[in-house]
Amino acid sequence: MKFVKNAVGRLIPEEINGKKAIPFMGRGKHKPSGRKVGPPIPSAADYKAGDKLVESIDKVLDKLPLRDGMTISFHHHLRNGDVLVNMVVDKIAERGIKDITLAPSALFPVHEPLIRHIKSGVIANIEGSMNGPIGKLCTAGGFKKTAILRSHGGRYRAIQDGDLHIDVAFIAAPTADAHGNANGLYGPSACGPLGFALADSLYADNVVVVTDNLVDFPCYPWAIQGGNVDYVVKIDSLGDPSKIVSGTTKITTVPDRLKIASWAAQLVRDAGLLDEPNFSFQAGAGGMSLAFVKYLGEHMREKNCVAAFARGGSTGLLVELLKEGLVKFILDGQSFDLEGVKSLAENPNHIDTNPFVSYCYHTKGCFASMVKVAVLGATEIDLNFNVNVNTHSDGWLLHGIGGFQDTTDSYMTIITAPLVRKTNPIVVDSVYTVTAPGEAIDVLVTEYGIAINPNRQDLIDRLKNSTLPIVPIEQLREKALEIVGGKVPPKPETTDRVVAAIEWRDGTVIDVVRQLVVDGDEV
Repeated sequence: MKFVKNAVGRLIPEEINGKKAIPFMGRGKHKPSGRKVGPPIPSAADYKAGDKLVESIDKVLDKLPLRDGMTISFHHHLRNGDVLVNMVVDKIAERGIKDITLAPSALFPVHEPLIRHIKSGVIANIEGSMNGPIGKLCTAGGFKKTAILRSHGGRYRAIQDGDLHIDVAFIAAPTADAHGNANGLYGPSACGPLGFALADSLYADNVVVVTDNLVDFPCYPWAIQGGNVDYVVKIDSLGDPSKIVSGTTKITTVPDRLKIASWAAQLVRDAGLLDEPNFSFQAGAGGMSLAFVKYLGEHMREKNCVAAFARGGSTGLLVELLKEGLVKFILDGQSFDLEGVKSLAENPNHIDTNPFVSYCYHTKGCFASMVKVAVLGATEIDLNFNVNVNTHSDGWLLHGIGGFQDTTDSYMTIITAPLVRKTNPIVVDSVYTVTAPGEAIDVLVTEYGIAINPNRQDLIDRLKNSTLPIVPIEQLREKALEIVGGKVPPKPETTDRVVAAIEWRDGTVIDVVRQLVVDGDEV
């Protein structure tokens, strides 16, 4: 296999899974060509309008053109409460289908039962984010092919550009009618937006809506439109919506992490962004991000600042800011808790969005670049501000990309992280895996100080009178080494085999993950 060096100095295979790979060229440097793909042209004469109901998953599988090597997709809005992925793959396996590519928007620990289908050859590959045990199996070389990890916007782009062709899309819909119109706002499995399934509904050859809450036509608002749907199946339950809540969706109580969140919020204030028109922000659902939102709200009250919008994933904390009038709109891509789900259904200023308008890079302008501040976490950041969110320092691939890459279009992208996790420095000489290039990252906030990317002289000038402890990133590296007594984790031992490719949001390859050398009992 031949390799070529990309713009961040990583060696990238010339081919991945038999297709030519395009090395990362730098942010905004790769220009697409050609036209978007499309699904087969259907005929309304083949469908009975308003009645696409099929009795069961088994019956719908009888109707679908199942074959070895096909690609099937799912969305992840139900997160760790989903049951549909495991259910469908089990039934496909019973039919003897082999070598399928699974293309979910993300997988979670609840999907660990898929491992047996990977080991048996039912699943040959995964093109989608993997969190936890399936990612661990991938790192150990458990897949037949090279897995492809993409951001939320990158996944939409790959589908519309034809890089990811979906034979059958299965869409878990908390509410749907018999024509296939669907949303995630109501019913026992209400999960909020369904935007991560939009591209699947538009471009897949076959689209199956699966619901546990069948309502009369028209199901409205329709996040998924019936004109793009082949079949509708009603099942007893799509899963447990309470488990869309991440285990980290609580404000941190750790003093050092509260300090990091407080400093990040003060950084936004001291940079003068709260005094500017059209202020907007985005933060995740982790403990520090929630604390940041809390502290930011306090500064907004002091400054009489009203944000033009906040970009979701939505949380109860963000919903409270909307109710208070500190935020005019929530533009929501996924709900991280049930307060977000409820608000999306009830508040007209809480708006359902999708990756095409918010994150997809091959559009006539997604609104990610309109966000003033994005606050993100990371597993590592290096002296060139390259960031890793996919692997740990021990080489295990345990996290997906999510919207991380897409949010780096904001005016100020802030990474918040403790300087040391356990005994591992977070600031390193060179990250193990590059998820985002240093040119896309502006600030690192730790409990020992704040580093600003030297390429952002405008931010340095804005913050010259701040009382915050702003230091060079090299100083934070030295402090991290001091804390761990100069001991750094040994480099993981790997083979030459590439087990996963990390795509940048434009479809170029920014890095790869190589197979770890492990004992059999580690997987």
